[in-house]
Amino acid sequence: MRARLLLVSVSMLLLSTVGLEADPLTLTARYRAPNAADLGGYEVREKTLSWQPKQTAIVICDMWDKHWCNGATQRVAEMAPRMNQVVAKARAKGVFIIHAPSECMDFYKDTPQRKLAQSAPLAKNLPTDIGAWCRQITNEPKLPIDDSDGGCDDTEPSKSFRAWKRQHEAIVIAEGDAVSDSGKEIWNLLEARGIQNVIIMGVHANMCVLGRPFGLRQMAKNGKNVVLARDLTDAMYNPKKAPFVSHRRGTEFVIEHIERYVAPSIDSSEILGEARKPHVVFLIGEDEYKTEVSLPEFAKKELEPRGIRCTFVLADEKEKSRFVGLEALKNADLLVLSVRRRIPPPNQLQMVRDYLESGKPLLGIRTASHAFCLVDKPEGWPGFDHDVLGGDYKMHYGKGVATVCTAIEESAKHPILTDIPAKFESKSHLYKNKTLAKTATPLLRGNIGPEGKENEFVAWTNTYKGGRIFYTSLGSPDDFADASFRRLLRNGIDWALEREVR
Repeated sequence: MRARLLLVSVSMLLLSTVGLEADPLTLTARYRAPNAADLGGYEVREKTLSWQPKQTAIVICDMWDKHWCNGATQRVAEMAPRMNQVVAKARAKGVFIIHAPSECMDFYKDTPQRKLAQSAPLAKNLPTDIGAWCRQITNEPKLPIDDSDGGCDDTEPSKSFRAWKRQHEAIVIAEGDAVSDSGKEIWNLLEARGIQNVIIMGVHANMCVLGRPFGLRQMAKNGKNVVLARDLTDAMYNPKKAPFVSHRRGTEFVIEHIERYVAPSIDSSEILGEARKPHVVFLIGEDEYKTEVSLPEFAKKELEPRGIRCTFVLADEKEKSRFVGLEALKNADLLVLSVRRRIPPPNQLQMVRDYLESGKPLLGIRTASHAFCLVDKPEGWPGFDHDVLGGDYKMHYGKGVATVCTAIEESAKHPILTDIPAKFESKSHLYKNKTLAKTATPLLRGNIGPEGKENEFVAWTNTYKGGRIFYTSLGSPDDFADASFRRLLRNGIDWALEREVR
């Protein structure tokens, strides 16, 4: 009875994909290459993969029906329907699907999918340790998160026990799929079909996805072309443990670790043919520099043609400290801030705080250093400049004299400075920022005029709650007509979004 419930006929499954040709899977693989000038010593790189479906498999790791941690159970349930869509599309293209809900094989013992895995012929090149967990590979350091408490983020502590019985029912196990939690069986299946390319999705990125006998480490060290589906995974991480960031950001830290030391990652939306567009929200409210005009023009020319979706949230014309449409921030991948001395209503300021507390990135220009405070007043968020941006704004020098910007030698290879001249001129008068937070990485210095008076930082990166921060005190209307500034801003947006700077 259980076997009949699990089976879906191929003819029924493919009704919606009649005529679909098995074209190569074209995937953008993200990885991280050493760069001492970048945040953490690594910069994002991308490469295009073209994989034949018949030479490709998807392994679904431990997407159980229930977990001992309630938060983990909830996130799997949210992920499962989307994962099923991706798997169905890949299956229709000819990709081999392996379901690997560990410790649940008894539930599937009578199914054809389980028997298919068991009947795979022994591979001639079976790795000697493919049946064992792999907890580290060569040159891989320890993980960037502390999961020593089990990683559960439930408000009330949960006790560990074997809560799972099967794979989540939202993920269809179809005719022709395989079910196994054995590294040996899965390796035999891959070799019998001539499969060299493996996409791993499921949970948990810092534990099973990395370490299982069929996980990323074993596949990578034994020569498979393996990638992680980064949008279809999760980590077991409790924000109460180091590095004390949000659960979402903790998962991203693990993905970054994987991209550095183990395997590239992909976004599974490419399998669906709907490549995801990053969403940038511009928060604008200032009366000096007309960024309500210059930023939309910049976005239309520089960002939207490159697949970035842009939303503009402007200050209300009558209530200048209130922003119309700030709810868009809930779905933003990046916040670009151009605000001067506005104190939003408490609920709106809290929305900005919540966004940043989650570890999401921010790019601030010009007056963002004094966005949410009044002069010598305790209202609003007076510590924003120091705490978030990592700066120390102390007003500015006189107007009318151009700023000469010079790249800092130690940071010359930072991705944000890609194709930026070592020295260029800005029409923005110079802001006073002589000291930066210890967490900041200075990129550009500014001097007044050709004689080089004064010496202030005019661009730098920082981190806040684990999120990427880029700030520049440049941004006058004339700057937007300058190719160097536009490129600096574009590079900063790509860097903050963790895209390769090209």
